[in-house]
Amino acid sequence: MTRTQESAKEHVVGWYSTGPKLRENDLEIHGYVPNPVLVIIDVQPEELGIPTKAYYAVEEVKENATQKSQKVFVHVQSEIAAHEVEEIGVEHLLRDVKDTTISTLATEVTGKLAALKGLDARLKEIRGYLDLVIEEKLPLNHEILYHLQVQFASPKFCTIEEKLLLLMCFC
Repeated sequence: MTRTQESAKEHVVGWYSTGPKLRENDLEIHGYVPNPVLVIIDVQPEELGIPTKAYYAVEEVKENATQKSQKVFVHVQSEIAAHEVEEIGVEHLLRDVKDTTISTLATEVTGKLAALKGLDARLKEIRGYLDLVIEEKLPLNHEILYHLQVQFASPKFCTIEEKLLLLMCFC
């Protein structure tokens, strides 16, 4: 590995591996980049969700002074996000990670299922917020309510029947 930068404005923050696990030599990257983050991408995930795990290294000091300290990986929460100009690179990364043994239909269904689970989580979060407002545990925030009304009233959000079903879920 060589230490190069494409631009003076860029800073290496870590690296990624298609894993599937941590390896002993992954710690050697510290000779090239200070405090790097290692992201392991599971190319054949068995669970829904983002197929990544992120780690950073910390110095582990032994309880007795006879052994020298060593670096170990510690798991850190992470999410995948990109600026608009970076989305193309993320799409290329995710396209390269897809399992070619799965049909396009199965891939679409899996993607839609993951999207629905994400929507379900967001709707539960909204309902939780609204429940706390009703119970007067949180103050009413008109800006949040305005954004909810705009989204739920949007014609692209869902049909009238779907809106009625959604309202029944909240009631």
